[in-house]
Amino acid sequence: MPSSTSYRHSFTAMASPCQLVLEGIPAPAAARAAAAAEAEVRRVERKYSRYRPDSVVAVLNASAGRQAVAVDEETARLLQFAAELHAQSDGLFDITSGCLRHAWDFKTGREPTEAELAPLLDRVGWHHAVWDGRSLHLPRAGMEVDFGGIGKEYAADRAAAVLAEHQVHHGFVNLGGDLCVLGPRPDGSPWRFAIQHPREDDNICAHIELTHGALATSGDYERFFITEDGRRCCHILNPRTGQPVRYWQAASVVAPVCLAAGALATMAMLIGAQAPMRLGMPGVGFLLVGPAGDLQSHDLDPFLHIPNPT
Repeated sequence: MPSSTSYRHSFTAMASPCQLVLEGIPAPAAARAAAAAEAEVRRVERKYSRYRPDSVVAVLNASAGRQAVAVDEETARLLQFAAELHAQSDGLFDITSGCLRHAWDFKTGREPTEAELAPLLDRVGWHHAVWDGRSLHLPRAGMEVDFGGIGKEYAADRAAAVLAEHQVHHGFVNLGGDLCVLGPRPDGSPWRFAIQHPREDDNICAHIELTHGALATSGDYERFFITEDGRRCCHILNPRTGQPVRYWQAASVVAPVCLAAGALATMAMLIGAQAPMRLGMPGVGFLLVGPAGDLQSHDLDPFLHIPNPT
């Protein structure tokens, strides 16, 4: 945990509790840096929220089935990243799958019928989109793009970049559990982060220590309901079937930037049993919680600490 001399700034954005923890910088400078970082998070939220009629996402979706929309350089980078994720995941990471949320009601715990899913599945598929690096055309009426799978992570990276511009070298950004570390604590020691146990609300399954880079977790416990026959239905949906993923309980990924960590964590949930073979790449470490609660890790030692069973 941060020391009592840490400067902490808490706020709510992107429907998540957020916190900036800064050390090694005078409080007035820390306050200015934190305010600028929060402003950047809110800028990203305004620009890419699907709930705002004036957002980039709203404009793109409103033009589906009609015309191509030219995008700015920042949006083009995000769309290109999404296109690359789609290719690397064999189509399982698909930013056009957000429309499936219209069929699922996680508040009341109601499963959609096949008849309800079918028309939505017809609108899913990045391979249908026409993307030339400068403009995007969603050819089918009702198609949508949704940056929900990468937006918060991108905002965490942007907040960290703003803090770095304000000469913050020791601290981290936490946007609803998506973490971006600017550097070690002033004494050189790492920050220690707890990984929530996916089946025990008041317990953790591991700690991960970081001095730099990013950490993101995706799991089937964030938004879900249990059916009468005992099946767990979570909010991570397979774009091919419209059905929830049902293999890993959780996936935590460490990567150089939060955008990559979050995308790979979600990709692991979507890929299923083959994820350990697909995620093993330079600069990436991961901790996967299997169907029976078993842990699989890669390239996290000595940064991973798993509590002894009691």
